[in-house]
Amino acid sequence: MTEETQYTRKFRKELMAGLSSLVLLAVLARAGREMYGYEIAKAVKAEGEGGLIFKQGAIYPVLRSLNSLGLLESRVEASAFGPPRRYYNITGEGLKALNDWQGAWHDMREFVDDALKAGGSQHAYQPTA
Repeated sequence: MTEETQYTRKFRKELMAGLSSLVLLAVLARAGREMYGYEIAKAVKAEGEGGLIFKQGAIYPVLRSLNSLGLLESRVEASAFGPPRRYYNITGEGLKALNDWQGAWHDMREFVDDALKAGGSQHAYQPTA
């Protein structure tokens, strides 16, 4: 893989800012149980084909935001091996939001795919070696 340009890094950052909430809700919904931050980060990393999609530290502000919106609930529990851990679980409202956001993502993905196809094969993406 070639080194990313500053434009590609900026584009990825903007995409992840919008999609990280969707991904985190999906991870917690699929788990069907509460998880603490590092555990969630490992699950997210495991889902990114070809490497780390976004940095572990970027997860925590998104979790706090989803919690403050009522889409997640959290509790703190003492840990025998370090600082206390905050466990997160998706709420009923979070499940509804996840369902809505999945529909919005599907629509957006279709729109973008159609727009990219409309450009014709002369402008098709050609990965560099």
